[in-house]
This record gives sequence, structure tokens and C-alpha cells, in this order.
Amino acid sequence: MRFRNRQADGELPEVNLVPMMDVLMTVLTFFIIVSMTLTGRQITNVTLPQTDGAGVKTENEDKASLVIGLNSENQIVLEDNVIDTNQLSDAMQTFYTEHPDGVVLLKADRDLDYSKVVQLLRTMRDIGGDRVSLAIERQPELD
Repeated sequence: MRFRNRQADGELPEVNLVPMMDVLMTVLTFFIIVSMTLTGRQITNVTLPQTDGAGVKTENEDKASLVIGLNSENQIVLEDNVIDTNQLSDAMQTFYTEHPDGVVLLKADRDLDYSKVVQLLRTMRDIGGDRVSLAIERQPELD
């Protein structure tokens, strides 16, 4: 049996890497977008206060958390839906029943009077929220 030499003129075979790179970039982009959406639960119409991050504790990142928002119109927001205090009470009690070590994270708009934030914190305390953390936004570091 005789085989024919396809590369009789001495050319090396070419590997086209462009389609493989396109697939890799698409997969990488997908994972970046998914990881960004999963790491920070955003609440619409809430602009957090900024800080340089000095003295900020981040020990609760590994625990389950319930994110409650307080927007600039002093409305309580849960999963992008405006709720009242009765719904807040139900959501917090359900969360604490399912996650006894969980933490409630309050994201209050920076334009609110602090008295409004304190009022909601008192309401949450009365509901039974003894593990409530306030969310802040860290300023980008300038080098």
C-alpha cells in the first residue's frame, strides 16, 4: 500500500487560531459578567455612601445575607420591589428562620437624612434584626 505525500513541496501545516481565540474570549466574557452579577447584589435607585474603607469589617461576606434597600424617596426595597414594614417583617422572619446565622444588609441611599436610616434600623431591631450591617461603597484607590 502506497501513501501519497501531501506536503511534497515542503509546506508546514497551518493551525488557524482565530476561531479558538473567539470561543475563548466569548467564554471569558460570559464568566466575567456572571461573576460580577453574583458578587454584588445591587438595588436600583440606591446610591451608597462612599468611604475610603478604613476600619471597615468584612467578616460577614461568607454568611447568607438578606439585602434590604432604602431609596432616596424613603421607600423600603426588597429585590427591586417596594415593600411596607409588614412585608419587611415577614421577609426578615423567614430569612432568620432559614438562616439562623445570616446577616441582614441595609443599603441606604446617601442622600437620605440619617434620621430616616435610624428609624428603619429601629424598625428592623423591633422585628428581631439583631445582625444588621450597613452597606457602603469604597472609593477607588488612587495610586
